[in-house]
Amino acid sequence: MVNLVSFILPFGLVLISAEQPEDKSFLQGFQGLKKLKPLGIEFADYFQNVTLNDLSLSDSSLPTQEDLLCLNDMAQFMMALRSGQLWALKMIDSWGSIPSGLFTGNIYDLGNFDECINIKKDNIRGKYCFLEAYPSKMLGSESAIGAFLKMKTATCFPASCSATHMNKFVGAIVQRILNVSIPSTAMSISDSSCQTNEKEPWNALTILTIVILSLMGFIVALFTLYDFFLCKNQDQLPLIVKVFSARANSRACFRIVPNKSSPNVIHCLNGIRGMSLFWVIFLHQYMNVLYSPNINRFSILPWFRRPFTNFFLHGQFSVDSFFFIGGLLVSLIALRLMDKTKGKLNVPMMYLRRLIRIVPILAMAILVYTQLTGVFGDGPLFKGGYNGKASCEKNWYLTMLFVVNFANDMCLDHTWYLAVDMQLFLISPILLFALYKWGKKAAAGIVVLIVLLSGCLFATMMVNHYSITSLDLSLQKQMYFYTHTHAAPWLIGFLYGYFLYLSKGKKFQLSWIAVWSGWILCLAMLFTSIFALQSALQTFVPQVTTLELSLYYTLTRVGWPLAIGWVVFACMQGYGGLANSFLSSPLWQPISKLSYSAYIWHSFIQQINQRITRTNTYFSDYQVMLQFWSTLGFTLLFSYLLFLLIEAPIGGLDMLLRPQRRAPSEIKTPTESDQTTKNQIDDDNSTSQSEPKATESNTQTATD
Repeated sequence: MVNLVSFILPFGLVLISAEQPEDKSFLQGFQGLKKLKPLGIEFADYFQNVTLNDLSLSDSSLPTQEDLLCLNDMAQFMMALRSGQLWALKMIDSWGSIPSGLFTGNIYDLGNFDECINIKKDNIRGKYCFLEAYPSKMLGSESAIGAFLKMKTATCFPASCSATHMNKFVGAIVQRILNVSIPSTAMSISDSSCQTNEKEPWNALTILTIVILSLMGFIVALFTLYDFFLCKNQDQLPLIVKVFSARANSRACFRIVPNKSSPNVIHCLNGIRGMSLFWVIFLHQYMNVLYSPNINRFSILPWFRRPFTNFFLHGQFSVDSFFFIGGLLVSLIALRLMDKTKGKLNVPMMYLRRLIRIVPILAMAILVYTQLTGVFGDGPLFKGGYNGKASCEKNWYLTMLFVVNFANDMCLDHTWYLAVDMQLFLISPILLFALYKWGKKAAAGIVVLIVLLSGCLFATMMVNHYSITSLDLSLQKQMYFYTHTHAAPWLIGFLYGYFLYLSKGKKFQLSWIAVWSGWILCLAMLFTSIFALQSALQTFVPQVTTLELSLYYTLTRVGWPLAIGWVVFACMQGYGGLANSFLSSPLWQPISKLSYSAYIWHSFIQQINQRITRTNTYFSDYQVMLQFWSTLGFTLLFSYLLFLLIEAPIGGLDMLLRPQRRAPSEIKTPTESDQTTKNQIDDDNSTSQSEPKATESNTQTATD
């Protein structure tokens, strides 16, 4: 994926210099740091031998009352330290020190977060802060590795002391030990990194979020009890009970539909959707781990050269799979419906149903991410809760309007996919009417459109001289987040849906040569897309020209969905073999139905898991896989809960918009075996309403 490659490659350039640190002045200066004892002990020794006069903080920029309060607490702390009181010793004990393993990439010493913030003595409370230091600036030595390393070590002070006070204390200590004046840019503590055990009071939005979830939980529980105790015949549930009952929605979610129940159901889409969802979570798991306080960050260099890493670097192909599925379902379902209505399509109702199914859970996600992340955990890295909270406060409406992919700061940045998918969905009626009226001529026009969009992407890369090591974020946005860069896979899926509509379940007799040729070409396109850059990435100065990279990036946007199209065709026609057995397994059906919720909530689980860490982590593929399966399990559980509370009940209101001629039993059957003609292909929503509902939403499992 372009933005991942451009992020990691420059990072790797520094790692190369880290492998062979030849800057003698930096190495000699580093030895000077060895004079320091653990910083907490240095701090204790310093304050054991000073008086209040030595701690004078007279400075016109500091509030006098704050000065006096801090000095008073520091005086109590010194007295307690001299007398060996436990709370004072804990304050020293919770400090971090110079991280061990600087030359393996470790820049964190997290100290003991809980020991610090739980200190309580009279009016004194512990405050946990990060001391950030640049060794190269401290030691007067500039080198590639020195400029890259920014150490973060834990400190613990009385809560009454501000970062300004603490910076004076720390500066005095380091200056006394190293006999040099340390510039403020080389070592400092910021109030934004400080935490105490005092929780921020709930604001109106936090209370609103909890009230909404509690109210929905109460309603769902009420109708579930009614369903369980008062409804004897599950085939004749009242519509309102079917919409809100957790029992009914769970039964629909986990109902396994036999593969032979309807010829119109494309069962392999469930497996493709599920595998793509796993790939997205896997990709985001690696991204989270790379930002974790790893003690071996420089091991990314040998890891980066492994073939396995391409599954991380090129995870964007999972998004193209979703775009393909989304386009396929929009055209196939709508065209079949237009056949029944003699070419008519209720476009406003089509949009309304999509909004009913997507918007409520998206709006709830914005509230939960921004308001409840801090409620679910705490830790040294948890300051501020959700890391995109500031962006959400400014640009939440761009997410709700599905134009966030054009924003500079994205709220819930993984929802850029939703924006692109919705924008393509909004123009789909034009294409549908054209296909229905002009048939193959319109299809040829869409092919020309695909070629033009691919040419536009290619020209953009050539004109801008796009480089694989570029860090230009605006260029990355043009190459990855803009709608036209991902329109080709969606349009290819749209044309494939038209092909399936025309074939109407027809069986194609292919020779074994044609079948094997199709599979070989399909696998060649898939593996070429993933591994084509492997040899070029063996060095961090890739020998890839702009032309070569432009061709690769443009052609894979087309080649990947074409390969997925062959997989779908082969599975439907009976030429899928083991691939069809795997992708069409009924076990994929529940995951497919939960995929939209899982897409929405997986980053929430990942961010909490990453930021509650109290100690350094270790980077390896095995450790990431352990975290991946843990994240996947909790994501599916959390998604199932929010599916029952939000997605299924509110999305189920779509049934109230259906023509009255439908009987309740007919509404139910699409969930079981007759999910055909419209919704069965979708085969993904617990309430199983007909339409491209969850699949288009489910496809939202996008990458960043």
